[in-house]
Amino acid sequence: MSELDRAAGIRLTVRGALAFVLASTLVGSLLQALLGVAALTGAAFVAGCVAAASLVNRRDLLSLVVSPPLVFFVTTAFIEAVRSLFAATPVQAFGLGMYTALSQGAPWLFGGSFLVLVIAWRRGLTRCVRELREELKATKASVPRPRSDGDGGAGDGTAFAPEPEGYFEPKVYGTPREGQ
Repeated sequence: MSELDRAAGIRLTVRGALAFVLASTLVGSLLQALLGVAALTGAAFVAGCVAAASLVNRRDLLSLVVSPPLVFFVTTAFIEAVRSLFAATPVQAFGLGMYTALSQGAPWLFGGSFLVLVIAWRRGLTRCVRELREELKATKASVPRPRSDGDGGAGDGTAFAPEPEGYFEPKVYGTPREGQ
């Protein structure tokens, strides 16, 4: 078995793929802080997104496609929270840092999200969406409908039966004592 065949067999769950994107973005941010190259965080995010979309299980593509913006936001919030700890005014530094980092990172965020979408589309995202629709239709068809004949569904157990009035009110047990 060649190295290429072995690498083609590696698959990640959606959690593993998101952890990979998160870790690569954090490493990129650390390298940016050490080396002073402004584009390292964004480039690491895009590289992590491409690798995650390429290595994730096909059944997890739908979950992965919607997650890069959340991962980018969480990573940015963590980085800026750490940076603001050493500022004279931490709240102001955090707010300004978030604004600046999200503004500067927007092109990288859109690029990474777009690449994840393109890669997932080519790997079978449409099939995942189709399976989800079929599953939702099957679930919707199996949910019993309320009956409109007014008996409340007491007989067959499949119709909607509302709870009796006062069901969620607390119950008081016993009798009150004299003088209370």
